[in-house]
Amino acid sequence: MKTYRIATLPGDGIGKEVVPAGRRVLEAVAAASGSFAFEFEDFAWGGDWYRAHGEMMPADGLDALRGKDAILFGSAGDPHIPDHVSLWGLRLKICQGFDQYANVRPTRILPGIDAPLKRCAQQDLDWVIVRENSEGEYAGVGGRAHQGHPIEVATDVTVMTRAGVERILRFAFGLARSRPRRQLTVVTKSNAQRHAMVMWDEIASRVAAEFPDVRWDKELVDAMTARMVNRPASIDTVVATNLHADILSDLAAALAGSLGIAPTANLDPERRYPSMFEPIHGSAFDIMGQGVANPVGTFWSCVMLLEHLGEVGAAQRLMQAIEAVTATPELHTRDLGGKATTAEVTQAVIHHIAAAAG
Repeated sequence: MKTYRIATLPGDGIGKEVVPAGRRVLEAVAAASGSFAFEFEDFAWGGDWYRAHGEMMPADGLDALRGKDAILFGSAGDPHIPDHVSLWGLRLKICQGFDQYANVRPTRILPGIDAPLKRCAQQDLDWVIVRENSEGEYAGVGGRAHQGHPIEVATDVTVMTRAGVERILRFAFGLARSRPRRQLTVVTKSNAQRHAMVMWDEIASRVAAEFPDVRWDKELVDAMTARMVNRPASIDTVVATNLHADILSDLAAALAGSLGIAPTANLDPERRYPSMFEPIHGSAFDIMGQGVANPVGTFWSCVMLLEHLGEVGAAQRLMQAIEAVTATPELHTRDLGGKATTAEVTQAVIHHIAAAAG
């Protein structure tokens, strides 16, 4: 029997609630399959670790993760720690350390979800947003000088390399090719950002020639926000820079009903290092410890984890269980207008997995 080694990193806030729920669901999927198993190792890194050790994760933390088959991550963010410290010290340290350059965020209106786009047919919102995850606006290049003085200056420099742009665009075109509509929208802002984004556009045109079977178009990022609201059926696969896709994917999750149901995969497509899977909802300290966090985003991230491991059948069974639960209004959590608890949703998904297995 195949055994997959999974690192679990709950992180901060409700991550400590939804990641254990995700582990229980993965264990249920493995038990129902009978053909594979999981070996979990938990890492208590994050805000509490920072208070005890002065760092978000150990200096050699990447070495502890390197041999894993995948990472299930909760959230990074603590109201008592500056956001740039928590983000760069944990999540981005892992993403950049393992060159997880492709951030993939699927968006669909799941059964039973009351999405804001009420005039939109459920099948009209079925997107995948590909986010460049290693450079761009979040490259970390910049600095501050003359702090506290009237002449203080601060810079954040967008860094795009030909290699980085080519690989994310090639990945996005390949993903678009694998989907039924074979359609890709390349998001840009080259009308105002006349160097890096112009290079992005030029490389997109060259890479597109390698994929003649994929229809593609180009959209300015500001126009893309309107298109997502007004013409959702015109969109299928989207690729954008680190910052642009970060914003667009949160809008997409909101349009689909809630940030609480949205998943993410941080992929090293070449599989040199473990990839990391996480919900996008953040640490949500305002509801921490109340047992009301929506675990669906984590469960959908587990679907992506299973797909990445090649367990496609198990991934499909888990997705069917998730959709059966979202289709039941009594099992909606607070963010979806319901009163269900994290534990109730988790148990319902596990029940559907076991029932489907007979």
